[in-house]
Amino acid sequence: MSTILITGAAGRIGTLMRPRLARPGRTLRLLDIEPLQPGPGEEAIRASVTDLAALTEASRGADVVIHLGGKSGEAPWERILDTNIDGTYKVFEAARRAGVPRVVFASSNHAVGFHTPDEYPLAEDAPPLPDTYYGVSKVAGEALGALYHHRYGLDVICIRILSCFPEPPDQRALSTWFSPDDCARMFEACLAADKPGYRVVYGVSANTRGGWVSLKGAAELGYRAEDDAETFAAEMFAERGELPADGPLFKHLGGQFTFPDLDADSL
Repeated sequence: MSTILITGAAGRIGTLMRPRLARPGRTLRLLDIEPLQPGPGEEAIRASVTDLAALTEASRGADVVIHLGGKSGEAPWERILDTNIDGTYKVFEAARRAGVPRVVFASSNHAVGFHTPDEYPLAEDAPPLPDTYYGVSKVAGEALGALYHHRYGLDVICIRILSCFPEPPDQRALSTWFSPDDCARMFEACLAADKPGYRVVYGVSANTRGGWVSLKGAAELGYRAEDDAETFAAEMFAERGELPADGPLFKHLGGQFTFPDLDADSL
């Protein structure tokens, strides 16, 4: 893939991926509402995923769109609807209008956040059980991906990302960590896959305390996780202590996103 349009390129994952996806002969076209300073092999476009005309123009000549843009956590319904749901529709529609053959959509485990440990490893075809409006937006994005594949022929890969940070941010993330390097390996697998069609896969590293979700679909794309959050476990437990395995953070895949303080009336 020689030209990659990345929406939400100024966000956390976009920032982590820029140096990891850079290659000789590859152009990273970075789109965000925040200003970006492009480096070698990069182009910057200041635009919103809610602007269909700007998205369509930005998509022209791209070989793939990696859609990271949108609200990255829970928010009032109106904001989720505008940015995460309507914005994702516009990303797919812009890709179709511009003739982009492939979209890689950053979905989330929160699309299936109310599933429980008795179902682990959670399969790629597990029914949607979103834990928040944010989770609903990821279910909607996966459904849009299916529509744009089956109706218009786009290759669409939806990655249900668990916890992508430079290091695991807390004890629970020792099970859900998706290292930046493994995340980049996942994106490279999505770029290289021959005629993937429509797929939903999970994005997580090879964590010793993992096994919460299936990596079968990701492996079929060519993804091989190399990192393990256990590297950080001893230091983290020394500083913060261990969490009980039957504690509230472990009752659902979505963790704290299932807690009452994210109810609509609390936002």
